[in-house]
This record gives sequence, structure tokens and C-alpha cells, in this order.
Amino acid sequence: MDISIVIPLLNEAESLPELHAWIKRVMDEHKLSYEVIFIDDGSTDESWSIIEQLKNSFSEVKGLKFRRNYGKSAALNEGFALAQGDSVFTMDADLQDSPDELPAMHKMLWEEGFDLVSGWKQKRYDPITKTLPTKLYNWATRRMSGIFLHDFNCGLKAYKNEVVKSIEVYGEMHRYIPVMAHRAGYKKIGEKVVQHQSRKYGTTKFGLSRFVRGPLDLLSIIFVSKFGKRPMHFFGFWGAVAFVLGFSLTAFVLIQKFIALANGMRHTLVADNPLFYLALTMLIVGSQLFMGGFLAEMISRNATNRNQYEISERIGF
Repeated sequence: MDISIVIPLLNEAESLPELHAWIKRVMDEHKLSYEVIFIDDGSTDESWSIIEQLKNSFSEVKGLKFRRNYGKSAALNEGFALAQGDSVFTMDADLQDSPDELPAMHKMLWEEGFDLVSGWKQKRYDPITKTLPTKLYNWATRRMSGIFLHDFNCGLKAYKNEVVKSIEVYGEMHRYIPVMAHRAGYKKIGEKVVQHQSRKYGTTKFGLSRFVRGPLDLLSIIFVSKFGKRPMHFFGFWGAVAFVLGFSLTAFVLIQKFIALANGMRHTLVADNPLFYLALTMLIVGSQLFMGGFLAEMISRNATNRNQYEISERIGF
């Protein structure tokens, strides 16, 4: 199979028939074998009924329905696990991503050798309340990750199948998949300017709270990719720094005490020196970091998959 198209959705019933018809037209024109995997993330409208109707008419349609809303990352993670195509695409269900871009991005993967191709919505049809925070977010992500993409959060992306099978997506990590892929060793990441449509049906699921959770998730990715398999290297290093600093300050305070005794100042107490409390704090912090490192090592060696979701129905698999 050439292409798998993973489409997470939440309450997009009006868009689904038109989106599928658009995908089918493009795939048939380019004679590409494909599957469309709809992941219903706990919709409360008629989205799942529409998916069932599409499945009854078109064999390429597959669907999975979560029992409740888990978020886009959970939907993509499940879709990636089910995808069978050589190229795996992600796109939003709101008709703002154009299926006409898929054949060209597919060629970029297999003719130009990219591991991942990210869409870049150079001209957007979103309100400034969405575009301005997105620009700031993209700037911060470029600086922190070292990966130069204009639009990390574009829903339209293409991956070689092996890429999506090598990463785990959870929390709000879906916008950082290029970062995770890069950390996993897939270095050839491309970008393509894609057409962006204004929303035709429904309402946006975008919320400003994402800009609070997003940077925290980016820090998590960077930390876990560097120290996930060896957390003691991080905690142990800083624990050693704190411990050495505390030990040095303790020695300095004791030397001052001995000098005071030699000068006949017998009533001077070690506890009177403010450095004594700083030294004590550093020793305690160093010990705690060491203990944190040991515990993290034990957890990392016995960790289980965090992605366990309640699925109420699935069709086509």
C-alpha cells in the first residue's frame, strides 16, 4: 500500500463526506493505493455514524472511536500503530488541509529521500488570536530544538512508515513529532508550502491553554531524548555539583572556625556563619538529586507503555 492517511477528529460530521470525496479524487487521479483512517476522539455529534456510512460504501475507509476525548496526540498515536502504507500522512478533518498536496509530499519522501515532510501554511486563513501565538510558538520551538521549520503545528505532514513506528506520541506531543523523529535519528526533515483553507464547517478546537502546555512538553521531549535511558547522568551530575559545593563551603566554614579559635575567639559558633546554612542546603540538595537519579533509573528500567486508551468501536481492521 502506498499511502495511509490518519485523520484525528472531534465533532467534524459536516466535513467528513466532503473530505473523503476530495481524498478519493486525488488518490484515484494519481493511481495511488491508500487507506483513510479516521480516529474519532470522543465526538458527541454524528461523526461516527458518518464514518460508518463511508465504510459501508468505500473499502479504503477505516475507523476507530475512543470512548471519551483523549486529545490529538492520543488519536495520532493509535493511528500510527494501525497505519500500513509506505507513507503515512496526517491531516486535520476540518477541510483546512488540502489533499491535493499529498502526491507531491509522497514523492518528496521517496524520490528526494526525506524521512519526514512538514507542511508550511505560509498564507493562513486564521484569526490573529491564533496566528500570532503560533508565530511565537514556532520561533521558540526552533530556538529550543535546533530544527528549522516554519510551521511545527501544521496538521498536514508526511512520514515514512518506519518513522511513525519509532516514536510514541502522548500529552500534547503531536506538535513536536519532527523534534521526536530528529532525536530518534531521522535527520532528513523537509518542508513544503501547502495551501490553507478557511474553516468551512464547525468551530475551531484551538485553545490558548495549549501555549502553556506546549513549552512544557517541548522541555520534556528534550530532557527525555537526552536522559530518558540514563537519568542518573543528569541527576547525578547536578547532585555531584551541589554536593561538592556544599562540602567545600563546609570546609571553608570549619577553617574559619579554627582560625577564630587560634585567635582566642572561643565563643564564635559555626552556626553564626550564614555560609553554614548554604553549605547544609547544598549537601541536602545534592543528596536528594542522587536519590532522584537512582529512583529515575529504576523507573526507566521498568517503565510500561503509557498509551492505554479505552476504544469503544473499530471498523475496517
